[in-house]
Amino acid sequence: MSGSDQPEPRWRSMAGAPRDGCRILVTVRSVEQGPAEVDVAYWSSSDQAGTGGWLASDSYPGRVIRYAEPELKCWMPLPHASEAAVRPVPWDGDDEDLFDSGSGI
Repeated sequence: MSGSDQPEPRWRSMAGAPRDGCRILVTVRSVEQGPAEVDVAYWSSSDQAGTGGWLASDSYPGRVIRYAEPELKCWMPLPHASEAAVRPVPWDGDDEDLFDSGSGI
């Protein structure tokens, strides 16, 4: 428990991520061009082509980034304002069994 008696945030499997348009924190997998990182993303139901996907627009003002499903490793809810001063580090482990299996609801 943290000092505010709230449970520590935990990374969760993308399979349970909410697809209702709410913003969440995601771990973007590491690639040759750089290490894993944390971004703020949301699910967009469909575009003109009729396909949905994960979008991010908060981290790079003026740019919308579309993430392919395999690029995102895990997610967690956005922290409350009182907890937002410290951004979590990205999950860069290989053992996905350690993710919280909580639902996206």
